[in-house]
Amino acid sequence: MQLYPAHAREALEFDKVCLLLKHKCRTDSAREQVENLRFHTRMDYLEKALKQTHEYRTLLGSTDYFPNDFTLNIEKELKLLSVTGATLGQDDLSALRQLAINMRNILLWFKRHDNLFNELRAISSHIVYHKEIAEIISSVLDDSGNIKDNASKELMHIRGEMASKRQELRKIFENVLRKLTKQGYLADISEGFLNGRRTVAVGAEHKRIVKGILHGESDSQRTVFIEPEETIELNNEIFSLERAETREIKRILAETTKQVAVYHPFLHSYYEVAGVYDFIRAKALLAADMNGQMPRLSPHPGVHLVKALHPLLYLHNKEQNKPTYPLNIQLDRDKRILIISGPNAGGKTVSMKTVGLLQLMAQSGLLIPADPSSEVGIFKQVMIHIGDTQSIEHELSTYSAHLRDMKYFLDFANGKTLFFIDELGSGSDPNLGGAFAEAIVEELARKHALGIITTHYLNLKVMAGKVQGIFNGAMAFDEAKLEPLYQLVVGKPGSSYTFAIAQRSGLPPGIIDRARQLTERGHFKLDKMLHQTEQQSVRLTDKEKELDKLLKENTRLKKNYEELTDKEKLKQHHDTLKLQNRIKKEELDYLRDMERKFKQIIHDWKKTENKQEVIQSAENILFKRKQVATNAAAAKKADKNYEVVGGAINLGDLVRNKVNHQVGTVTEIRDKRAIVKIGNLPFNVELDEWIVVRKKSPNEDKGKKQK
Repeated sequence: MQLYPAHAREALEFDKVCLLLKHKCRTDSAREQVENLRFHTRMDYLEKALKQTHEYRTLLGSTDYFPNDFTLNIEKELKLLSVTGATLGQDDLSALRQLAINMRNILLWFKRHDNLFNELRAISSHIVYHKEIAEIISSVLDDSGNIKDNASKELMHIRGEMASKRQELRKIFENVLRKLTKQGYLADISEGFLNGRRTVAVGAEHKRIVKGILHGESDSQRTVFIEPEETIELNNEIFSLERAETREIKRILAETTKQVAVYHPFLHSYYEVAGVYDFIRAKALLAADMNGQMPRLSPHPGVHLVKALHPLLYLHNKEQNKPTYPLNIQLDRDKRILIISGPNAGGKTVSMKTVGLLQLMAQSGLLIPADPSSEVGIFKQVMIHIGDTQSIEHELSTYSAHLRDMKYFLDFANGKTLFFIDELGSGSDPNLGGAFAEAIVEELARKHALGIITTHYLNLKVMAGKVQGIFNGAMAFDEAKLEPLYQLVVGKPGSSYTFAIAQRSGLPPGIIDRARQLTERGHFKLDKMLHQTEQQSVRLTDKEKELDKLLKENTRLKKNYEELTDKEKLKQHHDTLKLQNRIKKEELDYLRDMERKFKQIIHDWKKTENKQEVIQSAENILFKRKQVATNAAAAKKADKNYEVVGGAINLGDLVRNKVNHQVGTVTEIRDKRAIVKIGNLPFNVELDEWIVVRKKSPNEDKGKKQK
């Protein structure tokens, strides 16, 4: 895929995405692949790359660990291995063994996951594993990478002799130390190790008394280090054995390198595969950070993004705990060119960059932060004109550079081109610039190119109804709060909100009013109409959201009602209805009972001649004389044990019902309702039906009587 201009990657911030990806790599091979990341137009390649990353991302969230653990850079060692007569060191051979074992683990992992992760499996499907590589190296190196004692018979003999001589040397040296200690010749540190020899630390004044070889002295020159004459011969023998050990180790390493060199082509392929898996791992980790998903691919040019996010903006806002507003947009053969208008700082350029950056990411094999239902077509060209394009080097003004880019667009754009133009026509006289902009858009539409243009020109906003393939979009703005909403609304143009933004910036009202008067009447009328239409749309959207919320809540309640069929669930449902409608079950029962009794009174009134008896019965029902008497007794009892305190009700307060005088403890408060525990039973009650009391002490009433 061709990009124009040369800095298009940087302008769309693809280089920043690559930098984040590079930080996820563990190997130099993977980092090199990031640096060589290219944009592809072959659908089969892109589909494979996206599926590989998608499969690896599913592994990140599971407990089934994929064992691509080799992260060392051994390119030099592999080159050296191909050179005849070369010798690798212990660490080098140990690294090759790790590489071979890592490839064995990967192949065994795929064997355990037969018919799964087919794209990841295909990367290592050509690998031929040779267990002999690890066996050859393990025959001479232990797990820590050190040469084994039994790597050869000669080495075993040498190390046996060395161990014996060192044991003998230790005994002799300790005898010398004891003797010199008794004689008082040793310094405070008693011994040292110089020139590979174990020495005794002797006071400088005794250096001629102690026989041996002088190897050095301390910085203060108060202490000298002498190799005792009793250990000189043994030290020489040990030194000779050490040189023999070094020669034998070098021979073993040379022989081992020669044996492993036979498998150089296989080790090289292991290393390449390990780097590829690390590169895919890095892409999967980056996708996990930015919520990247695999879109559907189309061989035809087009863009259909659902809930798309600008990845860098999303990561930044996530760190700041801020929301990122998703973008829904579609470009196809019928709707080819989107004209985005709206206020400055409202998100026009960000929306445009989001589409461009996600297209580059998808055509480089990276997952994109958008809904999986999104579809990305394949373009052969991406052209951009974003930001200040003036050139000091070529003595071009902003508008001249703008026209230079437009010439390139018009010369080379076609049906497989995706273009982005920020503020088309800017930098020139508004009327002339608008005319040129309109002509350029018409030509791009005629060439069937797909793209997005941001503008404030009204003549471009009205092109949607005149030129086929052009449609409008607007960045929403809340004029009540004087804040952009960062939401793209497709289908209608947007106002620039020039006066609203000027008001928000604190410009004097007189200046703003004068600007309104000077504004061309036709221009202002159209912008005002767009402004009013957009605000009505914002308000309508808010109402739709509120209505949708209420409908969802109603659906949820209806579903709960249908599910609560058994007795326990039915009781819970009744309680919910009581809370929502603030009607107590006892009150409903009471009303029903009263209705039945009144019907009976009317019936008795008509039938009986003793009207007084009917009246008496009605009084009992209406005034509940028995209940009044009962309540009076309860009140008397409550007055005896509790004293009314009054005031606001708080958690833990002792409260008394104003009607039936029951006493309980407040365990929970919910706005104007509360949970009152009476005995061991909790009751959901109205707060204004209760009053705060305190329990009287046993001697309180006695004291009052005595007084």
